Amino acid sequence: MSAEHTAECRRCRELDLDEAEARRERDGSRATDCRVLRRRHLAAEHGERAA
Repeated sequence: MSAEHTAECRRCRELDLDEAEARRERDGSRATDCRVLRRRHLAAEHGERAA
């Protein structure tokens, strides 16, 4: 799936926003969790493989 489609995905946006908030709050553990969840979501819902 293209970057266009992931940009339109509500869950992708939610995870990105959650990660940004965690970084603003200097919560590295939560930011990492968001990145892991986003990668899992991309693989499951968008068919993207981890780099």
